[in-house]
Amino acid sequence: MSIRILLVNAHRIGREGLRCLLSHEPDLEVAGAAATGAEAISAARNLEPNIVILDSSTAAFDPIETVRRIHQAAPRSSIVALSLKSDRHQALQMMRAGAIACLPADFGFQELARAVRCIASAQPYSQPEEAENSSRDPGRESRPSRPHGLTRREVEVLQLLAAGKRVKEIAGILQISAKTVESHRQNVMDKLGIHSAIELARYALREGLVSI
Repeated sequence: MSIRILLVNAHRIGREGLRCLLSHEPDLEVAGAAATGAEAISAARNLEPNIVILDSSTAAFDPIETVRRIHQAAPRSSIVALSLKSDRHQALQMMRAGAIACLPADFGFQELARAVRCIASAQPYSQPEEAENSSRDPGRESRPSRPHGLTRREVEVLQLLAAGKRVKEIAGILQISAKTVESHRQNVMDKLGIHSAIELARYALREGLVSI
């Protein structure tokens, strides 16, 4: 089954260019496209795509509010935001609003496609080492892309929690029970010595388990 994608980009050339590239990928399908925040929210609600790719780098609308309202209108859709590398604050705000990943807008198409496939299948995704290093603070010590002691499923739950997904949403995405999600969440918090959702999000961002 194809991964259904909604493209959100204020510029027609951007929408058409990405649509053209995606048309050559047999497992990726453009279900729709939107130029404004209002169009994006309506399309997400009506189409319920697997992935929403929202380019905020040249947005003519409020990307944070748009992400929040898309997340509310289509909670089962995963939002991948594209933003300027320099605007880390906006990227973090979009993650808190509901985006599951925020990638540099200058990423190559193949890396974007890889991210889409990973996220659509609820697999852990991390940026290439070069991109991660370029977004770190100067002099900051590099960190592993996987936390020690967590199982693959616990990493998946951690990523989705850090992206602002609720327990019932995560259960639907991973096709497991809400009780199992809660058990994984508690295991993650116990293993990492973390006691709040904010700390979980910070940890996931710091370790590269979710992307800015």
